[in-house]
Amino acid sequence: MDLKRIQESLKREKLDGWLFFDHHVRDALAYRVLGITPAAHVSRRWYYFIPAAGEPRGLVHRIESRQLDAVPGDKIVYSSWRSQQEGLAKLLTGATRVAMQYSAKCAIPYVAMVDAGTVELVRDCGVEVVTSAELIQEFEACLTAEQFESHLEAGRRVDVVRAGAFRFIGEKLATGVSEVEVRDWVLDEFRRAGLVADSGPIVGVNGHAGDPHYEPTVATSVPILPGDYVLLDMWAKLDQPGSVYYDITWNGFCGEPTERVQRVFEIVRDARDKAVDAVVSAVAAGREIRGFEVDDAARSHIAASGFGDAFVHRTGHSIGEEVHGSGANMDNLETHDERRIVPGALFSVEPGIYLKDFGVRSELNVYVGTGSAQTTGEVQRELVRIAG
Repeated sequence: MDLKRIQESLKREKLDGWLFFDHHVRDALAYRVLGITPAAHVSRRWYYFIPAAGEPRGLVHRIESRQLDAVPGDKIVYSSWRSQQEGLAKLLTGATRVAMQYSAKCAIPYVAMVDAGTVELVRDCGVEVVTSAELIQEFEACLTAEQFESHLEAGRRVDVVRAGAFRFIGEKLATGVSEVEVRDWVLDEFRRAGLVADSGPIVGVNGHAGDPHYEPTVATSVPILPGDYVLLDMWAKLDQPGSVYYDITWNGFCGEPTERVQRVFEIVRDARDKAVDAVVSAVAAGREIRGFEVDDAARSHIAASGFGDAFVHRTGHSIGEEVHGSGANMDNLETHDERRIVPGALFSVEPGIYLKDFGVRSELNVYVGTGSAQTTGEVQRELVRIAG
């Protein structure tokens, strides 16, 4: 735990402190920010309060009194529900406004880890509860130099597999190949390349590509034939601790694409580029930009092209050690994400248009440094022509 950095952030955000709470390991964010490993049993509630200035302090149950031994500060011990509430009030003495893993109206579900009843208990102590979403970004979603390099290396390896997958489809067109066979080929190549993924990849042909979260199974898989449209969505990271995901979606056509497919691809590609340009220009100018604004940049282009109703998800998501990270999402549809895009952030930009007979999603990753932002990995500019 970087106490000095946490307290500096609390002062900057004009907060009296950050209150952490857990029961049954429901808040993985708390453990990661505090730098502690949950015990074998977390069957009783614990609280840990870091004030903007001064020594932190904790509240633990008597039969799990060692729960917070790894972090500094005195610990209040409780047993009964009454002593728990009294201890909480003591813990928060002097504080009037604290952050918790809470999100008003669950606007940012990735940080909404604290139950409503616990928030009520804190408010009963005369303390205002505000979201820790911006703080979480700083301590969860800002990559170290080593993490960023792991992302870049994963990207180099995934890009090789992605190009190989399109070649594999082309080589098998004459004799026949299915979605699930391509999926299995990609997973085998990931293993050979020292990559791991929590699920996927998505291999969607024609109408299956019109389902944003379609994943082929033996039961649903269809053959890939000349004249078919193919979407490949793959994500992976290095098979080593602390590594960060690389997440992309590319599109191909077995033969010469139809005019309609070509037009939709170009609309999605250009919407993607408008979102990226919004970030790059804002960061270069030193201008603050928030997640919802990036979504607006892509969504307005698709809507102006007549396909607004066919863009059914956010423009992008935070990326970290988990493919869907805890930082700002590029979203003004599913949520109104007002979080700032901060230096060290990594996220996807992936607008899409989903129709009954096919769907296009073009996804790349963007990293924000100090004073500049960049795409990582190869960028798709044209449909991949899959030749048999």
